[in-house]
Amino acid sequence: MAEKISHEEFVKTAVEKLRTEGYKGIHSVYSGFNEAFKEYYPGEDPVATTTKLSKEGKITLLPVKGGVMIYLPGEAPAKLSRGGEALKKMGLK
Repeated sequence: MAEKISHEEFVKTAVEKLRTEGYKGIHSVYSGFNEAFKEYYPGEDPVATTTKLSKEGKITLLPVKGGVMIYLPGEAPAKLSRGGEALKKMGLK
């Protein structure tokens, strides 16, 4: 069997190939990423790996309902705090 690609390369390839047109990120569950990761790297945890890559600045993770959105560096949308969101809705920001 051929040599497996690195975790970083796997995640970056997944984001580039699995994202839906008009979106820059992928949902860890709904895109099939977690399942594909577990199949490609048997016995390894996709959550631990993506968390590590995020801490290293190689990807960006944003929590969402049912999982996380995975983005390449610099492609994640700016996220306002809850207070910032409230102020924006109130027209004060």
